[in-house]
Amino acid sequence: MNKVKFTLLCFCSLLIVFSCKKESEKATTLVSNEQKNEEHSKKLNDWFEAQFQEEVANSPMTQTYLGVKTEDYGKWDDVSSKKGVEDLEKAKRRLRYLNDSVEVSNLNRDAKLSYKLMKEDLENTIEDFQYRFYDYPVNQMHGMQAEIPAFLINMHNIENKSDAEAYISRLNGMDELFVQQIENIKIREKNGIIPPKFVFAKVLTDCRNLISGKPFDASNKESTLLLDFKGKVAKLEVADEEKTILLSKAEKALLDHVKPAYDQLITLLEDQQQRATVDDGAWKFPKGNAFYNNALKRTTTTNMTAEEIHQLGLDEVARIHKEMKDIMTELKYKGTLLDFFKFMKEDEQFYYSNDEEGKAAYLKRAVGLIDNMKSRMDELFITKPKADIVVKAVEAFREKSAGKAFYQRGTPDGTRPGTYYANLYDMEAMPKYQMEALAYHEGIPGHHMQISIAQELEGIPKFRKFGGYQAYVEGWGLYNEFLPKEIGLYNNPYSDFGRLAMELWRACRLVVDTGIHQKKWTREEGIKYYTDNTPNAESDAVKMVERHIVMPGQATAYKIGMNKILELRETARLKLGNELFDIREFHDVILTNGAVPLTVLEELVNEWVASKSNNSSQIKEDS
Repeated sequence: MNKVKFTLLCFCSLLIVFSCKKESEKATTLVSNEQKNEEHSKKLNDWFEAQFQEEVANSPMTQTYLGVKTEDYGKWDDVSSKKGVEDLEKAKRRLRYLNDSVEVSNLNRDAKLSYKLMKEDLENTIEDFQYRFYDYPVNQMHGMQAEIPAFLINMHNIENKSDAEAYISRLNGMDELFVQQIENIKIREKNGIIPPKFVFAKVLTDCRNLISGKPFDASNKESTLLLDFKGKVAKLEVADEEKTILLSKAEKALLDHVKPAYDQLITLLEDQQQRATVDDGAWKFPKGNAFYNNALKRTTTTNMTAEEIHQLGLDEVARIHKEMKDIMTELKYKGTLLDFFKFMKEDEQFYYSNDEEGKAAYLKRAVGLIDNMKSRMDELFITKPKADIVVKAVEAFREKSAGKAFYQRGTPDGTRPGTYYANLYDMEAMPKYQMEALAYHEGIPGHHMQISIAQELEGIPKFRKFGGYQAYVEGWGLYNEFLPKEIGLYNNPYSDFGRLAMELWRACRLVVDTGIHQKKWTREEGIKYYTDNTPNAESDAVKMVERHIVMPGQATAYKIGMNKILELRETARLKLGNELFDIREFHDVILTNGAVPLTVLEELVNEWVASKSNNSSQIKEDS
């Protein structure tokens, strides 16, 4: 071998050795960085878990919602204004930790997302403290007068004597709990926040309903809470003598603590009722416009203005009206859209009878719709919930004032299933042609699926499993009213019209919510807009407008969230093409990160699209 060749060979060998060494060092560095990222991420996730457990430990009611029984099973949460100040300081402390003690660049992908969500939530909590009294603690939609009894009935299980004693303990604690809330109501009035006049009659009716019947009066009917307690205790495997003692204690608690609690609340509300006005919008509050714009921002997780939301609503109403007219043409219906609305409102074929037989038939049909949808899940989803779902009618004591339908999450361990509540107080407000959309929204594949999957996720902090962003949650529900149409459901034109009617209802919400709180519409103007533009019963319109009034901005979440999901889906389909786009994978991206703001949802979908595109390009290069 000549000298030149030998030198060249040696040089090449050195290059190979040097290159291998570099690759080895690079690989070692990557492993080291990954280990460091995992260590930092675990530390942060441990901190998240500690904060979550701190919240749970301080909330006996949250413990019960989660199906956890501790020594606090017989207690209520602290709802005092002092607790609100303590929560603010806690939020500031947590935010300082995130800002000062966490190196974001050292976190893995999931931990970075958790960090971002927690940091934004804490910043919002601190910023929104100025508006902490800008709500009505007691109203026809929410409030202790109905929610505390509903909590005892639906959440407080009695599996043994100790659980029964805890129930009695909670009855004994209701007067103190109500005293805290009464003080909160008084603070709000001092700050110029008092419910509009219509709220009082409804809330007072709920209050009086709860303290009617035995042991509160001499009637033959047992009161709501006594009936619940008695039914649960009857199933216990204890001696009859012990059951009698427990019932006696419960009756004493109802008389000595529950009745005084409601009496005090009734006295306050009757007094406030005399000063209430018919001014309904948030504009009447001090800094009301700023509060409402902030409420819209939090609800929609966008920067859309009230005017933009109002116009979007008008545009969507016009589009949906056109699609409804297409169905009228298909049905060969002669007349105007308003004529068709009147026909749908008044024709008996579209309604179950307003009696026990009709209500039972409604519930049976709702179960059937959900069961049928369960059999089609593989066509649309990869990840599916383990938890089951049941269908119930809203309880009699609150059905008059409660919403049309809603979902109650089950426990993470599945011991209590999720519940789809249908309000059957007025069967004219629950037409057959809207049943499919309502069941898909509240049940499967809507809220039950999204919420249950979030609770069952592994590897993410609990605050993400149990958290919620209304535009995401309600957007998903409304999106899933539409989704079943794509696999052949709604094959009856009237049911498809019902689906459109439900979407139309949510589009009208954008118009009316902003109309009331930004444009100073009256309650009557809001009701008229619904009755002029939808086929729903007037009772529906009344309830909806009254909901807008007591929950400013909340009802805008549905349509804005749905539109965003559809927009992201269409963008992903266009970028990936039919060959790469998989609807099941898209839904997995939406569902397997827990609830997130719409801005973050867009980032997650874009990340998935980029990953699919890159993988496809790499496969083509390799081949």
